Amino acid sequence: MNEASIQLDLSRNEALVLFEFLSRYSDSDELTIVDQAEQRVLWDLCCLLEKSLTEPFASNYHDVISRARDAIRDKSD
Repeated sequence: MNEASIQLDLSRNEALVLFEFLSRYSDSDELTIVDQAEQRVLWDLCCLLEKSLTEPFASNYHDVISRARDAIRDKSD
């Protein structure tokens, strides 16, 4: 898989809201939206990724995402 990097620009406010959302998930293992701003940041992030990625539109996307998950997943010892 090509490991080219993708840069996404977030405002400081977006970054703070996203940080709070992810930190809460890290602490609780639950993905819950407690403020509409979190939903907005997730939608905006999805749009940024959609503009940057071509893979989701490929006919072999299922295979591409499977390989990406395998590459990122923690390796068991």
